[in-house]
Amino acid sequence: MLALAAVLSMVLGVTACSTGDDAVSQGDTFQFVSPNGKTEIFYNPPSERKHIRDLSGPDLLTGNTIHLSDFAGKVVVINVWASWCGPCRTESDDLEQTYAATKDRGVAFLGIDFRDDKGSAQDFVRNRNVAYPSIYDYGGRSLVALTTPTSVVPTTVVLDRDHRAAAVFLRTVNSDELTTLVQGLAAEQENRS
Repeated sequence: MLALAAVLSMVLGVTACSTGDDAVSQGDTFQFVSPNGKTEIFYNPPSERKHIRDLSGPDLLTGNTIHLSDFAGKVVVINVWASWCGPCRTESDDLEQTYAATKDRGVAFLGIDFRDDKGSAQDFVRNRNVAYPSIYDYGGRSLVALTTPTSVVPTTVVLDRDHRAAAVFLRTVNSDELTTLVQGLAAEQENRS
């Protein structure tokens, strides 16, 4: 079983890890492996999705603890970012655009600021008017819950309403693809009700 035990290093390019031909699941826990070095992975049908562990950490701006479980019943977009990351600056407007367009449909966003100077990260959030919360995680402790054995920044993991991994992007995302994806995931649960 792969574990994210070592401290993740700063990487601006894609450095996906592959140990086989497919993503791995151990029991009911999500474990990510990038099959054949892919930079985007989708878990469909929903029965193929696995839960991630509850992640938590201090809010970048307030210091209050944020838990993934605070977003129960919502589709959650988790974005790993850093102020020093050029691609993160590029995608920040797209993430904010998708957040604004989908938050009323049961979609939440959670950033994880990784390997970053806290003051620079706070300036990044304020200067870009990022409305959703971010966990400040210099050392990568909250990332253990994602069990992604990579150090790709940015990384975006999209969870369905049951907090099962539905998609992983090991690259920047744009608002069109992300909005379409999260609206589809929000509709899955609406259609089941």
